[in-house]
Amino acid sequence: MSLSTPLDLLKLNLDERVYVKLRGARAMEGVLQAFDSHCNIVLSDAVETIYELVDGELKSQERASEMIFVRGDSVTLITAVSEEE
Repeated sequence: MSLSTPLDLLKLNLDERVYVKLRGARAMEGVLQAFDSHCNIVLSDAVETIYELVDGELKSQERASEMIFVRGDSVTLITAVSEEE
């Protein structure tokens, strides 16, 4: 497969587990089901992690979703999750 655009990298990760960094101190991990040219993505078996600073200590909350749509303008990074983790 030829990699001529950045979105071609996403094609390589369809049906694979990905880590998605979002604006607003949030991140998601899940199986990439679909995406479009605006980087809107659909994840299955997703876990959202929300980070916040409480009394100088970083706290996080996790929320699981069977299927979730993520709007592309909130995505800052998408990367494959290695099997070793």
